[in-house]
Amino acid sequence: MAIRKIGTLTIGQAPRSDITPILDAALPSGVSCLHAGVLDGLDDAAINERFAPQPGDALLTSRLLDGRAVVMGKPAVGRAIQQKIDWLEEQGCEIIAILCTGEFHGLRSQHAWLIEPDQILPPTLNALVGSRRAGILVPLASQIASELEKWQGAAQTPVFAVASPYTASEEEVATAARSLAEQGAEVILTDCMGYTGWHQAICAQHVEQPVILSNKLLADLLRNLL
Repeated sequence: MAIRKIGTLTIGQAPRSDITPILDAALPSGVSCLHAGVLDGLDDAAINERFAPQPGDALLTSRLLDGRAVVMGKPAVGRAIQQKIDWLEEQGCEIIAILCTGEFHGLRSQHAWLIEPDQILPPTLNALVGSRRAGILVPLASQIASELEKWQGAAQTPVFAVASPYTASEEEVATAARSLAEQGAEVILTDCMGYTGWHQAICAQHVEQPVILSNKLLADLLRNLL
């Protein structure tokens, strides 16, 4: 099966200048890519009206076109993701890759090959890490409780540190990396598509543990698939 058109879907606004170059580099010639975002075309007022977290909501964060970070309620994002998947299929995308590591249940496509990082990355990384202890870098402190459930398949209970890929300073990223190392992490996993080579390089300057980027791993899998 020759794939000629794929779609990517971020929960922020597309195209993502931080992620798109990584994905584009993975695409073979002859394959086009349509980038879409849950928040495309929405101003601050509309985003707040539709996606502001409600009491009890799990939280997600993503990036707007102007580089600002936005925090949203997960239930509203999940509903909007399905609508965008349907739209990407209508545009002829044969593969649709979700650019978010959050867990979303019940997503579906009619014909397109739907790639959901939350179903791919944990088992892949657990197998790669093996019996070692993983350190998970997350954007928001409120996500740690749900992350423990997400990574329950790990041989050792992971340790966590917080540094937003969108707002954290270099020192904050370095502090988070050192915290993971001090907690006994033997490898660091970035559990958000927003972490880039910049974050990876900062970690490498301050700790010896290897750092695995979720977006780069997804791009590598796509390259092999295509």
